[in-house]
Amino acid sequence: MSESAANERHWAGRKERGSFILMKFTALIARRLGRRVLAPLLYVIVFYFYVSDRRGRYSIRQYQTRLSGWSGRPELQPRHRSVFGQFMAFAECLLDRLDVWNGKLKLDHVSLDDPADVRSRLLQSRGNGRGQILVCTHLGNLDVCRAMAELGDQVPLNVLVHTHHVGHYNRLLGEAGEQRMRLIQVSELDTALMMDLSQRIERGEWLAIAGDRVPLHGGRCVEVDFLGHTAPLPQGPWLMAGLLRCPVNLIFCLKVSGRYTIHLEPYIDEQTWARGQRDATIQRWAQGYADRLAQRCLQAPQQWFNFYPYWRAPMTETEHAR
Repeated sequence: MSESAANERHWAGRKERGSFILMKFTALIARRLGRRVLAPLLYVIVFYFYVSDRRGRYSIRQYQTRLSGWSGRPELQPRHRSVFGQFMAFAECLLDRLDVWNGKLKLDHVSLDDPADVRSRLLQSRGNGRGQILVCTHLGNLDVCRAMAELGDQVPLNVLVHTHHVGHYNRLLGEAGEQRMRLIQVSELDTALMMDLSQRIERGEWLAIAGDRVPLHGGRCVEVDFLGHTAPLPQGPWLMAGLLRCPVNLIFCLKVSGRYTIHLEPYIDEQTWARGQRDATIQRWAQGYADRLAQRCLQAPQQWFNFYPYWRAPMTETEHAR
């Protein structure tokens, strides 16, 4: 496969789809007239992307098929309605992001599930102690978590992202107030970046990084079993944890019955590896994350927002026939 073909297949190599003017117009209607007025237009916009994005439809069908097979829940098998529903859920998620930064989604509209009291450690590190790592995912809505940290608790939260991939939407978020966020564009963990992140950790700041997206360039990955099939996950979060020697926590933000809940859980306390065991330790950490992610997918099956081929192997004939 040529480099250009590989880049096109990779999520980060796909060109942005849609018009910034149309997106801005949609955001303006939502802000001025409310989302109820926007609903018919949103349906048309999403239907256009659903019809025109053949790869996206295939990818969502693959995800829904494998979630159903892995969980033993036949009602999760993909149908036209469920695949389109996942496109709609993504559109709703984007509008929720705008609501967050426009101040329409208030702190008391969000529930917190934190049995180990991770949030207390988050607050204690503010100007007093070392920061920690939050490993997030493209399941649910991370912006709600970011807003709660920055606007609610006033905790410095640095988010490692690939901002060049979503330039249009980032422009909208900038107009809505997201410029206050600490967004760090990253494609690989080089020496300069690691030094910068280490300084932030020492200042008591927290780092958030997705555990389910492999960078396009320089992105070393590890093979894990996810929903019963082999998938690549990035080494970055786990390598960073070992090198920075700081604890790792998992964070998910899922919308169930119209209400967001932030789920926090500690994951790694001993953030190091024995001599010669680095790769095996990273493999174990990544597999544990994949197992937890799979369980969370069952809580909000249509909020998995990865619209590109995720697994190494395509769907089998048996899976296609389901």
